[in-house]
Amino acid sequence: MEIVCPAGTPAALRAAVKAGAHTIYCGFADETNARNFPGLNFSREEMMEGVRFAHSHGSKVLVAINTYPRAGAEDIWHRAVADAETAGADAVILADLGLLAHAAKTHPNLRRHLSVQAAAANADIINFYAAEFGVKRVVLPRVLSVPEIAEINNGTEVETEVFVFGGLCVMAEGRCSLSSYATGRSPNMNGVCSPASHVEYKEEGTDLAARLGGYTIHKVGKDEPAPYPTLCKGCFTAGEKTAHLFEDPVSLNAEKLIPALSKAGVTALKIEGRQRSRSYVAQVVRNFRAAVEAEAAGRPLPEGMLARLSEGQAGTTGAYKKTWR
Repeated sequence: MEIVCPAGTPAALRAAVKAGAHTIYCGFADETNARNFPGLNFSREEMMEGVRFAHSHGSKVLVAINTYPRAGAEDIWHRAVADAETAGADAVILADLGLLAHAAKTHPNLRRHLSVQAAAANADIINFYAAEFGVKRVVLPRVLSVPEIAEINNGTEVETEVFVFGGLCVMAEGRCSLSSYATGRSPNMNGVCSPASHVEYKEEGTDLAARLGGYTIHKVGKDEPAPYPTLCKGCFTAGEKTAHLFEDPVSLNAEKLIPALSKAGVTALKIEGRQRSRSYVAQVVRNFRAAVEAEAAGRPLPEGMLARLSEGQAGTTGAYKKTWR
């Protein structure tokens, strides 16, 4: 299976290539990119240089143009698609129907992948995207079990790509309104979930409150570590119980499920983390490359290599085994 690795900077791209990534995904430094943060992403010149470097080492580059265009500003997104093709990208990752239609019409030779932001979660909708826009691969949302993924692959010829490590979105990407409600900043329009500009920590008596957009998401003792306030991983009171009702603040780690995902017909394994360091990227890629090669050769998979890189040094298989509370 193909390993698809994140790169938030040119340095991370080079580190990923040297560590053995088959494919790298990245984005331009503008609002067409759902990880539009200061200090991250690529200028047009950096993208061209990155693609040349990757290709010279046998790796591919995918350009994520995965936000939804603002009405009246479509040219910004159209230009990004054209510039990705000019840079020599192997594919673009798109979510918006209008942008998919534009790319299919004006850049027919540029391979098109469907972003996880489109939340395509069944074979019928995936086949629609393939028939109408020539989509060759779909990134599946992180709410599907392995049997559900296998069923999708039995109903479509489109390649499937699944997340296996890093940040865990417990909602259907592209349909979550929690962060937008709390902060007014949309993950799909502005490219940021739980933006740091809306985060604050405030002492309340003997407690430390972690807030997002004025809403208290966590409250811990002063000497306890305060997690980053992400709504779906927040600690809430429901009835008489106070707990992480959706999911603990931990990372997705599906390395042990590689054989099952392979059997389910998955084409590519995606690592999350364009905001992570090049050291993190290199370590995760090396470990997953070793695991994929072991699976292909019929050897036992190495275990436990990635625990210390996980959020809270703890991992979950999330929806893959449907163990959420």
